[in-house]
Order: sequence, then structure tokens, then C-alpha cells
Amino acid sequence: MPYLDRVGEVFVLHLGNEGEPDTPNPFNPRWLDEVEELLTEVENFDGPGALVTTAEGKFYSTGLDTDWILHNADQVNGYIDRVQTLFARLLTFAMPTVAAIPGHTFGGGAILAAAHDHIVMREDRGFFCLPGITIGASYAPGSIALLASRLPTRTVHDALVTGRRYGGIEAMSAGFVDQVAAADDVLSTAVDYARTLTRTRGRTLHEIKELLYAEPLALLRSPVVGIDKQVILKDN
Repeated sequence: MPYLDRVGEVFVLHLGNEGEPDTPNPFNPRWLDEVEELLTEVENFDGPGALVTTAEGKFYSTGLDTDWILHNADQVNGYIDRVQTLFARLLTFAMPTVAAIPGHTFGGGAILAAAHDHIVMREDRGFFCLPGITIGASYAPGSIALLASRLPTRTVHDALVTGRRYGGIEAMSAGFVDQVAAADDVLSTAVDYARTLTRTRGRTLHEIKELLYAEPLALLRSPVVGIDKQVILKDN
């Protein structure tokens, strides 16, 4: 399960199990419970601060838990609502946020990364990918709006309609990530960047993000409908 540590004023939220590298870190309900609880712990901290999210090994996150979805089709709409609530929470977080991507980030994992203020990705291995088009998966309106508001429109279009996989350097050239670093330096690079902005934490930062992303936030916070029916059809 996810866990938290600190480097000075920078909180580091690890998306996977401690001591277990290469886990794909899908967004199952228990994982969402743990992440939400840890974010609340960070928010309750009083003073300057920043948040870095990361993982260990080959994956940042593969996003939605497709196995859970196929076995719980009647609960999918509520599940997607929870995921989009998490995206909105990070998009408006009252601290600077940095995603430190050590490997693959697919689908919802890529959207989660896009909700951060800044993204650092491993330069030589791992892909940033939105594979819905290749696997027949639907995107909720809020997720599309988040991507369109945070990333270059033309390249988001290409990524969504082709399912293309972008390596670290390609992802930076496309504007999907802000920096690349060697494998051993991804986390430290993210923490170093976050450290420079810890004093921006607070109400004003949250308000700026709320105003800047008002349109995608409205969609992210609106209940989704109909996705459960699509899952049932696929399962049959």
C-alpha cells in the first residue's frame, strides 16, 4: 500500500508497497483509501511544504484497476467519481506538487501525473501513454478536460487518438513532462525542485489553482454516468 516519508519540508508519497519494486500501483478502492488518508495527513501539516509522488521500479502507475472494474461493473460510476475526485484534489493541492516518474505511467496514472504542477520522468526507460484507444476504454469528461488544460492540445490529441507510447525524452519534447533525469536521479531531482517552492504553500496557491482550472474542475467534480453500461457490454 502507499506510504509517506519526508525530506525536510518535502513530503514524498510513494504509490506502491514499501520494499516491493516494480508493482504497477493500480487505483483499486483500497489504494484510493490509503492515498486519500495520506494526502489528508500532508494537508494537516502546518508550515511550508511541498508534495512529491513517486514509485519504485518499472512503474509509476498503470491507472485504473481493470480487473476490479470487470468484477464490479455495477460500482464503476462511483469508482470513477472517486478517481476524478483524487485528480481534482491534486490539481488544486495547496502545496506545490511534483510527480517523479521512474518508469511506465499509463492511462489514469498519466492523468494523475498531469494533475501535478511539475513532472520529472526517467530519461532512458519507461513510457508515458494514454492507451484507451487501443484497448477500447472510455475516458470520463473530467479526465479529458484535465489533460487538455495541463498539456499541449495538439500532442494530447495525438496521444489520445493513437495510443502512442512516449519515452522520457520524447515526452519532454511533446510537453508531457517538464524534466528528465537518470534513473537514480528522478526522485532527488523532483525533491530539489519541490524544495525551491515550499513557501508558496497555502490558501493563495489553492485559490489560484481553483480559478485557473475552474472548467476541468467542474467536470471532474460532476458525477459520471453510463460508464458502468460500457463495462457490462465488454464483460459479456
